[in-house]
Amino acid sequence: MKVVCAAALSVVMVAFAGTAKAQDDNAKKLVGVWIVDKASGDLPAGSSVEFTKDGKLAAVIKADGKEIKFEGTYKVDKDKINVELKVESETIKETVTIKKLTDEVLELEDKDKKVDTFKKKK
Repeated sequence: MKVVCAAALSVVMVAFAGTAKAQDDNAKKLVGVWIVDKASGDLPAGSSVEFTKDGKLAAVIKADGKEIKFEGTYKVDKDKINVELKVESETIKETVTIKKLTDEVLELEDKDKKVDTFKKKK
């Protein structure tokens, strides 16, 4: 369960580079639902993460024919996204780095240098 939670955090966390204006632009691009297209970490392809404009997130992890849902918060800090997920009575914190962010593609790198690629749901 912790591996799935950690994977969810990895998905949820994003890093942004640039000035405050670029950070704002990236934060705006991040808002929406992102589907895991290529997974190199613990997060299975087909899982999703939704980032809202008010700093909340919802992740749906698809594993073994089941869906596990998590909710939490995120904050963009320059080239990083700091995420907090509530899992049962535990809070899990993680930071991920954005390697690429366009209107259609998001690449996140976790602390183990594993990169997951997401496509924005239309």
